[in-house]
Formats: sequence, C-alpha cells, structure tokens
Amino acid sequence: MLHYIYANDLHHYPVLRDSMFRDRADQFGRRLRWDVTVDARGWEMDEYDTLNPLYIIWADAAGRHGGSARFLPTVGRTMVNDHFLRLTGGVAFRSPHIWECTRLCLAPGADHRTASALMAGGGEVMRAFSVDHFVGVFDHVMLRVYRGIGAVPDVLGTDPALGRGGLSVGLWTYDASTRDRLFARAGLTADLSDFWFAQSFDAPQPRRMTA
Repeated sequence: MLHYIYANDLHHYPVLRDSMFRDRADQFGRRLRWDVTVDARGWEMDEYDTLNPLYIIWADAAGRHGGSARFLPTVGRTMVNDHFLRLTGGVAFRSPHIWECTRLCLAPGADHRTASALMAGGGEVMRAFSVDHFVGVFDHVMLRVYRGIGAVPDVLGTDPALGRGGLSVGLWTYDASTRDRLFARAGLTADLSDFWFAQSFDAPQPRRMTA
C-alpha cells in the first residue's frame, strides 16, 4: 500500500517512520557509502527532513517500510539548489511546478514492483499538485533501476568523482502513457491508486489524467 505522509505527521506512523529511516541508513550509508549522518537510533536523516517534506512510502504486508521517496517544492530550500548547481550548469530550479524528489530508497529484498509503485505515486503527486517536473540527485547506477521500471530521467549533469559511477541530477516528466506503464509494472490499478491517494489526504479522488 502507498502512503502519502508529511513529515509533521510521521509520528502517527511509528513503524513506517522508524523502518524508513533505518532502511535509508542501510542504503545510503552502508551500501552506497554516501557521506550521510546516522544517529544513535540508526536513522539516516538530513536537514531537508526538517522542512516538512512529503514522503511517499510503500508499506509491505507487515506494515513496515518497503520503499520510499521524499518530495519538496523547489520554491523553498532543496538539495539540488543548495549543493549541486555545478551539475546543472549553475541553473537553479525555483518554480511551484517543479518539485525535488530525493532519497529514493528500497528496503532490502524489495523488487522492481516497489520502485514502480513509488514512481507511480510520484506521478499522482504531480497530477494532484499541478507539478510538471521532478528534479533529483541520484547515484548514476540508479539509471539501471529507472530504465527497468520505465521512468528514465533526462540527465542534466554528472560528477564521475562522486558516488558509485558518478552522482547525477535528473529531470522527470509524467504523462498518461507513463502512468499506465508504471501501474502495469507495479501490478496496480488506477482505481486503487486513486483510493490510496484520497485516503492519505482525506480528499476527493483526483481527476484521471487524459492523454
């Protein structure tokens, strides 16, 4: 199941919260060897987690974190604008129609369907909040994952000295064909996605995307 949760509300979901930040520590700290901070609880958190971002979290059958991603509007502070303008040619992203997506994390043992569901959830956020693009920093080896799930970004720049094989900034778009492709790969339906989104925001279901 997909949950859409703002940081200020994570305390209502302690199992999802705790397992998400611990899985982030495992992925970004241990496996990818990024320069991240892990606290005494075993959580990986950074300064952008304090800005009340929106998280999309996949809950597994046991109600624990299966995968997640973090989203912030670029009208405020973002990782790309603060630290990675050298990868964009000095161009900053500041628009209500461009949000930043970072910390895409998969729990150990998660398969491609979880990643597809998370990307599909990101697309639902784009539809509901009138977002045209996501921009994000990612380890370049993640391109293989993005190709596998059918959500390949336009790579704006790569620093080969960072990460494993380089650290990149990418720009994603979303349309009806991408939505259908991600749902198919995740094994989801549009009706179920609409229900999860409406349940998270306690709001009417969003209108369907048209081609």
